Amino acid sequence: MQPGESGLISITLQERLNSAVYQALHSLEKPEPLRLSQWADEHFYLTPESSNIEGPWQTLPYQKAPMNAISNDDIGIVDWMKSARVGYTKILCAAIGYFAEHKKRNQVLWQPTDSDRDDFVKDEIDPMIREVPAIKNVLKADPEKKSKFNTLSKKMFYGSTLDLKGGKAARNYRRMSKDVCMYDELDGFDPDIEGEGAPTSLGDVRNENSSFPKSIRGSTPKTKDQSQIEGSLLQADMVFYRHVPCPDCGELQKLRWANIQWVEKNAKTAKYACIECGVLIDYSHYPDMDAQGVWKTDDGKYIDEEDFFRDINDNVIEAPYHIGFHIWAAYSYFNTWTQLVDEFLKAKARKDRGDIGPLKSFINTKLGETWEDEGETLDEVGLMNRREPYTHESVPSEVLLLTCGVDIQQDRIELEVMGWLEHDENYGIEYAVIWGDPTQPAPWDDLDTILMKIYRTEDGREMPISMTCIDTGYLATTCYEWIRKRQSRRIYGTKGVPGEGRPILSAPSKKKTGRNPIPIKLYTIGTDSAKTLVYANLRIYQPGPGYSHFPSTYSETFFDQLTAEKCVTRYRRGFPHREWDKVKLRNEALDIRVLNLAAKLLFNPQYETLRRKTSQPIAAKPARQAQQKKGFVKRKEGSFFKRR
Repeated sequence: MQPGESGLISITLQERLNSAVYQALHSLEKPEPLRLSQWADEHFYLTPESSNIEGPWQTLPYQKAPMNAISNDDIGIVDWMKSARVGYTKILCAAIGYFAEHKKRNQVLWQPTDSDRDDFVKDEIDPMIREVPAIKNVLKADPEKKSKFNTLSKKMFYGSTLDLKGGKAARNYRRMSKDVCMYDELDGFDPDIEGEGAPTSLGDVRNENSSFPKSIRGSTPKTKDQSQIEGSLLQADMVFYRHVPCPDCGELQKLRWANIQWVEKNAKTAKYACIECGVLIDYSHYPDMDAQGVWKTDDGKYIDEEDFFRDINDNVIEAPYHIGFHIWAAYSYFNTWTQLVDEFLKAKARKDRGDIGPLKSFINTKLGETWEDEGETLDEVGLMNRREPYTHESVPSEVLLLTCGVDIQQDRIELEVMGWLEHDENYGIEYAVIWGDPTQPAPWDDLDTILMKIYRTEDGREMPISMTCIDTGYLATTCYEWIRKRQSRRIYGTKGVPGEGRPILSAPSKKKTGRNPIPIKLYTIGTDSAKTLVYANLRIYQPGPGYSHFPSTYSETFFDQLTAEKCVTRYRRGFPHREWDKVKLRNEALDIRVLNLAAKLLFNPQYETLRRKTSQPIAAKPARQAQQKKGFVKRKEGSFFKRR
């Protein structure tokens, strides 16, 4: 130390050293991890180009848990099946900013088409980058100038990239390594991308090597059994629905469209009826209800205020890897219940005039539910209410032909006798169940009795069953042997074969029974085509061509079975295929209708000839006299039994 030096650092030098140390350490500082809802409340902004309300973002109560599921690294797949007007698009944009600025993760977002991608970038992404400083500051270019770092298909940030793609071409799913894969309006995508697979299957391959892979899928649903977002939701480990408390009794409940009530056609009277106490709740109470709401599964699991997942006993459980959320417009702050009812009434009025489009749109975009085409299923109550005051004891006089369809079951035989008019108008005549083990003779004897029965029409004619088809799918050998002895009475065996495009009735094959040299004819029925025609006729609601009449004696069981299946569309290799699925346990009534249709086609009626016969004077019991020979005796009116 030289003379005169104090050994102390000057204040100026100390300040410079402190500043240098602070700057060096600050460069190593990492921001405190934020959840997406927190980041959005701090940084996100609603721009005038893409929002009705300009200003800072404020997370709504129902948006918090789904947003934070997106930013939860323990969750790999997030599904949002939703209506319009719940904020999903804005949340998707906020997520893009969050992963770019806060977590530095590589992202890709697919829109259904290239055009959708272009519109999304111009309307949502570019204004967001321009107006949100946190995102603007990490973009590698001036957002106001053209740059290779800022194009319609790619945004390059410091530390991450964002690719934006249309979803139609398979090439748009290749040659990328990403952390986050996003799909906007998933139901708008082709279900099979150029024959290579589903969009989520192709896209999620891109994040397989990521330390924190994330797949975000959101959409307004479209058609039942074709909806990709509904299909994804069905695969989720947990599916959550928003529950809100009644302001009167406090009962937590999912909001249901069926509980929104109004007086006649006055939408302004719309209120929500509590499922517990029945009190009518005004929409003005909804924000407070939502503030106290909770996301719950149907089995009682829920997400608490700190975004922990809990079971029905309030124990903390692991976050699901694949989580689903479902929400609709009744929860929206931008669609009042009055507006919903008003839209529904207008859509219903259009439907009554024959335009189904507005109602379909209402179901999809407001209720957030899939649309099930009318005709995909049938209403058994509606069909049952069409029963008419006639019975098999007095067949309607206009009937020209009787057929019978027979189905063999393990403990019974079921059958229906049908009457036919020209142009496929038809009458159900008699539906019967013969109980008993078909491996034994008794139920077959009872079947024989019915098939030999002579029916009487209202105008006094006597009509036999002209053609019978029996399904031989169960106890085939027994059926063959029984049918072989009765083919002369036009009783034939059939075999149903499913498959789109098959003819209803094909040329017969020959089946031998045991050692008997005389084969039987076995006809193949294309069941899918036959059911399609049967259902098409059942959907005709005015008597005339194709209309189906039912007698007063038909039970509820018959109609329940008749409507037991529905036709759905499934895609294989990108092509739609119509298939029939059972939605109820028993469908014998539908099966025997199919057999009757086959019997009618097999008989190939010449209705003009049949009509001329009905106009001739009635002979004195010709059919009965013919049957009273060769060992047949009369036992009761209209029935004959062969002597043993």
